[in-house]
Amino acid sequence: MSTSSMAARHHVTTASHGVDLAHARWRKSSYSGGANDCVEVAELGERAAVRDSKDVSRGPLLFPKATMRALIGGIASGTFGGCQG
Repeated sequence: MSTSSMAARHHVTTASHGVDLAHARWRKSSYSGGANDCVEVAELGERAAVRDSKDVSRGPLLFPKATMRALIGGIASGTFGGCQG
């Protein structure tokens, strides 16, 4: 795991840290099939929020947008293995 990947882990926070989610516009993957069994994402200024659509009461995780782009890029390129769409 690269140093930047290790550092990125420390930038993840939960929404309970004073982030206003009242106006978050949650989006679900087009691959979810309407079964309500996937994750939802919302853009929140400089952050991206991710939550479990089955249990939204658990609250979302927050990532800096750059970290989210790196995660999605890694998944799309197969870097994380087994998660290619």
